[in-house]
Amino acid sequence: MSGEIRGTEELKLVNAFRQVLITENLLLAMHDGDLKLLRFLKARKFDIEKAKCMWTNMLQWRRDFGTDTIIEDFDFHERDKVLRNYPQGYHGTDKEGRPVYIERLGLMNVDKLLEATTLDRYVKYHVQEFEKSIAFRFPACSVAANRHIDRGVTILDVERVNLRSFTKPVREVILQLQKIDNDYYPETLGEMFVINAGPGFRLLWHILKRFLDPETTSKIHVLGNNYQGKLLEIIDESELPDFLGGSCTCENEGGCLRSDKGPWRTLKTSMVNVDY
Repeated sequence: MSGEIRGTEELKLVNAFRQVLITENLLLAMHDGDLKLLRFLKARKFDIEKAKCMWTNMLQWRRDFGTDTIIEDFDFHERDKVLRNYPQGYHGTDKEGRPVYIERLGLMNVDKLLEATTLDRYVKYHVQEFEKSIAFRFPACSVAANRHIDRGVTILDVERVNLRSFTKPVREVILQLQKIDNDYYPETLGEMFVINAGPGFRLLWHILKRFLDPETTSKIHVLGNNYQGKLLEIIDESELPDFLGGSCTCENEGGCLRSDKGPWRTLKTSMVNVDY
């Protein structure tokens, strides 16, 4: 389920956390929201001191990285070349109204990807897309679903991925992105479906999951090549790309992973006041 405050005890903890941040001059108006504070508390098992440390690190990272203005400031002009060599993108919503993000990791061409961009610029693109989700996708999905949406669904296609696929540059960028997502955008993953997982990836997953929080691993479903039925349980056929067993092709928009299909494209989110 999406984040929501459950009961008076959680509300008390959120208010107590807010007062600590205000007292130490750590609460900027743009980040002041019950549900955002709740996400950081949940990520640190409601330990206010640990949540404050996480919050402080988030603010410092945003200052250092230029995150507050990255949507306007950063021009990822090589996006088309990158997507040709690492197909990925947001596409539609699941049956709960959550945005769906798809990556085809098995189709990544590392050499050509590094010809098209640098790892630093790719990380900036990743952060820019996350900021767009916070600013536009989640609010638009909330309006469309008539309920609060602050988590997404990820589909990761790992066909042909094995230990040899994880070269040093790939490992470096994945670890960097994982740190950003976990430390600075906590509790925004609803579910992840890892599909086409063969023996090579399953061996890799056995190693990787030791470094992940058990709460995170509980949201990750590792599936083989018989995954279509599971995806169609949570995503309507019309919202799922044809290469994943759905019926959507986004033929007139260069394919599903170029289309950025979703309610955020049609709703005027600038008029929406949603608590994040």
